[in-house]
Amino acid sequence: MTRVPLWVRLALAGLITVVALGVALWPRGDGDDRTAVGGDQAHQSALVSEQSRAEAGLRSCPLPAADAVGRGPLAGITLSCLADGKSVDLAAALAGKPALLNLWAYWCRPCAAELPYLQEYAHRAGNAITVLTVHSDPDEAKGLALLTGLKVTLPGVLDADTRVRNAVGAPAVLPISVLLRADGSVAKVIVRPFDGVDDIADTVASELGVAA
Repeated sequence: MTRVPLWVRLALAGLITVVALGVALWPRGDGDDRTAVGGDQAHQSALVSEQSRAEAGLRSCPLPAADAVGRGPLAGITLSCLADGKSVDLAAALAGKPALLNLWAYWCRPCAAELPYLQEYAHRAGNAITVLTVHSDPDEAKGLALLTGLKVTLPGVLDADTRVRNAVGAPAVLPISVLLRADGSVAKVIVRPFDGVDDIADTVASELGVAA
């Protein structure tokens, strides 16, 4: 029987190792489609503990009515609710009522100063308008921690990829407030922090006709 030379055996072993590594690293079609809307965001939300959500004590996100149809620039955007991590069809959930969306992030100092004003305004306005915060940063845990410290319990969503900002054509600054009409169209994009509850009330009354 012919003996296989050592160099041939070493070459074959190296080839087998390369093939094995290639198989191990080859992309798999396991159904984890991160290109789908909200894929990365849903993964990020899953990393936040239920204890963090419970400590924040945020109000639940608005739910769409049975016959609600999302219209306007936010149509088709699905985000996760900060209160429970569940998906929210943003335009459908806001349909039928004027809304104030406040875009903020945990690292934004003017945002932290403005959020308590928004909570007080929402209390004053009652059911006349939906006030929803939009955390425009991937770090949901730090956003929840800030809200917990501020004792702000407004309903909010996670917008890790700044889809809302891009959809309404707002600049890359924070905070930003977006005033929506009941039909989902944008009445005003406000690129500045509010300086008090009366400032919010006066601006909303002027742009949306909602008194508070």
